Amino acid sequence: MATVRQILDGKGREVYTVRPEATVFEALEKMAEYNVGALPVVDASGRLVGIFSERDYARKVILRGKASKDVPVSEIMSTHVLYVTPETTDWQCMALMTDKRVRHLPVMEEGRLVGFVSIGDVVKSIMDEQRFQIEQLEQYIASGGN
Repeated sequence: MATVRQILDGKGREVYTVRPEATVFEALEKMAEYNVGALPVVDASGRLVGIFSERDYARKVILRGKASKDVPVSEIMSTHVLYVTPETTDWQCMALMTDKRVRHLPVMEEGRLVGFVSIGDVVKSIMDEQRFQIEQLEQYIASGGN
């Protein structure tokens, strides 16, 4: 099983964030610019205080008739933040994401935000592992089990 550290090594560790006082519109612009579906919300000291996602926007702005240029991220962000560590396995991430119905997990190490993984990152990691195992089994079978 791959760890989150290995996933981050492969995809990069850059994390795009947004401040709680930013407007929802500004957060959406950033999400579009970086082609991401969620942003960790960090305060001025860099402390993780929430997550803002497309789901938050759809359910807490659009459906409630609010204007994205007037609403601060802090008003609609998810504040109950699940997170993982670099040592968490991809399978543990998948189980957590499936159980809690989330698509993004911040990666925390010693109280600091060090990465951000999506369901797509986790699925890719698991698929790569399974592809490798299949290739190994095919080679074993082709060699006559030697």
